Amino acid sequence: MVAVHTLAIPLGFKAPDFALPEPLTGKTRTLDELKGEKGTVVVFMCNHCPYVKHIIDKLVEVAREYIPRGIAFIAVNSNDVDNYPEDAPDKMARWAREKGFPFPYLYDETQQVAKAYRAMCTPDFDVFDADLRCVYRGRFDASTPGNNQPVTGEDLRRALDALLEGRIVEPQHPSIGCNIKWKSGNEPEYFNV
Repeated sequence: MVAVHTLAIPLGFKAPDFALPEPLTGKTRTLDELKGEKGTVVVFMCNHCPYVKHIIDKLVEVAREYIPRGIAFIAVNSNDVDNYPEDAPDKMARWAREKGFPFPYLYDETQQVAKAYRAMCTPDFDVFDADLRCVYRGRFDASTPGNNQPVTGEDLRRALDALLEGRIVEPQHPSIGCNIKWKSGNEPEYFNV
């Protein structure tokens, strides 16, 4: 397990479009179809990462709290499933069902969506406004496996509340988690910065 942080890039970038399969339903889903009326959270995650497992129940709870308020949640798995079979699409569908995900969990087989979003780790959170401009890029909260901090979703909640109230999202702390498992030779140029 290699822990890495969210790549710091200027906020305000437009959410890159995508069309990805959702293993649970077998449908191809697009950003345009899934975006929220007031905002959209895109989280890069996977099944096997201990950082994701650590927050997943609270993430489901936070999503259920904010979805009725016009915020969409979209989860994307970009890991190399040949080397990490626990993240394979059939297991994604099973986990989404078991955990009762209220959001789509999409499979980025080519890893092009992760690259377009300049994702680094799992979990990696981006929050976009109604115009799909990034207003937050950071962590769920201060809790990580083993640091004895409670899992609250405090940072993401603060970002979503600020967005809904028309305020600037501050502070912003980078997420930390397992590195995205890139296919051999497919590592993005920004990964080694």
